[in-house]
Amino acid sequence: MEKTALKGLSREEAAALLGSWGEPRYRAAQLYTWLYRRLARSYAEMTDLPAELRARLADKTELNAVTVTRREFSQATGTVKLLFSLRDGQAVEGVLMRYRNWFSACISSQAGCRMGCRFCASTLGGLARNLEAAEMVDEVVALAREARAQGGRVRSVVLMGTGEPLDNYEAVLHFIHLIAQPEGLGIGYRHISLSTCGLVPGIRRLAREGLPLTLSVSLHAPTDELRSRLMPVNRRYALPELLAACREYAALTGRRVTFEYALIAGVNDSARQARALAQLVGGLSAHVNLIPLNPVAERGLARPDRRRITAFAAILRARGVPTTVRRELGTDISAACGQLRHRVLGEEGRA
Repeated sequence: MEKTALKGLSREEAAALLGSWGEPRYRAAQLYTWLYRRLARSYAEMTDLPAELRARLADKTELNAVTVTRREFSQATGTVKLLFSLRDGQAVEGVLMRYRNWFSACISSQAGCRMGCRFCASTLGGLARNLEAAEMVDEVVALAREARAQGGRVRSVVLMGTGEPLDNYEAVLHFIHLIAQPEGLGIGYRHISLSTCGLVPGIRRLAREGLPLTLSVSLHAPTDELRSRLMPVNRRYALPELLAACREYAALTGRRVTFEYALIAGVNDSARQARALAQLVGGLSAHVNLIPLNPVAERGLARPDRRRITAFAAILRARGVPTTVRRELGTDISAACGQLRHRVLGEEGRA
């Protein structure tokens, strides 16, 4: 019999499960404390639960939906990258990033990706499968353990790892609600960011959920011609339709949209393209996050030099576009989406 994934249950669902076994309601509160405050790795640790209940939980439920199989640590920035093994042998990645005295957890929503973006390692092997909500929650829990070992806690979560979150909409939405529970991890909706390559129906649907999430849109080009070459999704949802959806999202949620723009040497980093980008997003409630490309060997693309990055940012700012250049956290440990997963699967001879 298939076990119930414990980290896929809300507090109320956990209480209902335990209640069906004749347990008092307060047991769910004790269980949730072990899962999300004490970050328990085993039922044996849950010493205030009766031994009989712990045995039943072990028999009927799954505590750990992912297993950490590789860990890489950046001496330069303190960034930690974990490779997670799933129960069917698939693998995904998560990254813990330090910001002063707090941490952000970047997690994956799919094993692989079918979006086909030219510069990304996540798409090299295509899409294996969607992740379940419990698996995504367990990624955050594992990264929260890493944060605790460094004396801090995870205060924000970004869905920017392997996969396209809006291509796994229902599970991702359930995951977001689970990690936002005050009794659980307590990550407020305003501290959750979701990154999409531009699935317009998903953006419009998300806008109507009434959640104050931060929407990050992978733009990466100021024209349809170039974006279609870099990102096949643009052939289906071109820039005018995408920007209209972003305006709708900002209007309905009251949240500023972030446009992610990976700077690729000789491809999208010229002064002319910076001016075109400023014109494209001007007037939107938006922010541009410039990302110096983290090169993927199989893609044959490179990042611009620092001078060119600075000049590109300056053009946007001069035209009134709020702009930041992303701080590099983990280039020495292959921390870009999909790099570690692809490398390890390649070492193991898997597709």
